[in-house]
Amino acid sequence: MNSNKMRGLRRIPVGGSGPEDVVFEPSGHVLTGLRDEGRLVRVDPASGEVSKVAELGGMPLGLEWMPDGRLLVCNAKLGPQLVDVTSGDVKPLPVKGIQVHLANNAHALPDGTVFLSDSSSAYPLEEYQKDIVEDTASGRLLRIDPDGQGHVLKDGLSFANGVVVLEDQGLVLVAETAKCRIHAVPLAGGAARVWAKTPGHPDNLALDADGQVWAAMPSLESATLAKLHASPLFLRKIAIRLPEALQPKPELCCRITQFGPDGTLRNIFDGDTDVYSFATSMRRGPGVMAMGSIEHDAIGLFEA
Repeated sequence: MNSNKMRGLRRIPVGGSGPEDVVFEPSGHVLTGLRDEGRLVRVDPASGEVSKVAELGGMPLGLEWMPDGRLLVCNAKLGPQLVDVTSGDVKPLPVKGIQVHLANNAHALPDGTVFLSDSSSAYPLEEYQKDIVEDTASGRLLRIDPDGQGHVLKDGLSFANGVVVLEDQGLVLVAETAKCRIHAVPLAGGAARVWAKTPGHPDNLALDADGQVWAAMPSLESATLAKLHASPLFLRKIAIRLPEALQPKPELCCRITQFGPDGTLRNIFDGDTDVYSFATSMRRGPGVMAMGSIEHDAIGLFEA
């Protein structure tokens, strides 16, 4: 495993708060959703210019390209949405047979099948810390077929998060934020297994053209949280309802990680937290890595 410093780390304000996920367009522009007003915006990494693409409503989180060229938005309040990034037209992604509580991240196959993380049925996004500290284990990995039929592939996850599919291995990966690990779930059915232990609490996942799996780490692994998870539920409920100054705090970092297709940790990239921190996503573009953060009003960029 190699430890690396983020080179040329900089931030670009996006005109709103909570750019949780980022994707590149073929033009090199970055798309990101803003949770303050439910907008999708386009960012020019060269000039810093920001323009509105669509009004989404709700709270947009994960972004994923669909095979028909539309953008899938995981909206924490409104469920998965499909966006035409040229016209700005927004439509819900139909889901039948199951309820999506907190759509977070997704990966789409060429036939239109979508794998989606449903983070929690216990708390809304605004109270995600309660879900993680209490360890409700109410997160799920879902499959949505092209006809809209929904299926639960794995439940009992402690805040289900990032999703990518390794088609050549017949696996879908899902990050479990509260437990600092990534699970591998067979596409054809069968028992899930822990694919990787992560050096921090994982958020969004992304797959690059080389088959490498990237994972954003908004915070480092917390010994305090691990101790709380070993405690009775009533103590966990008390801890997260203490005055804010006394609550367990995430350990600040600016970290993304790279895993090989077999789950081996290959690279850790750390950046200056005075420039950027709490990265919840990352995507690799031409010569640059873009990062998003649900806690900031800017995206981060560094040389890659």
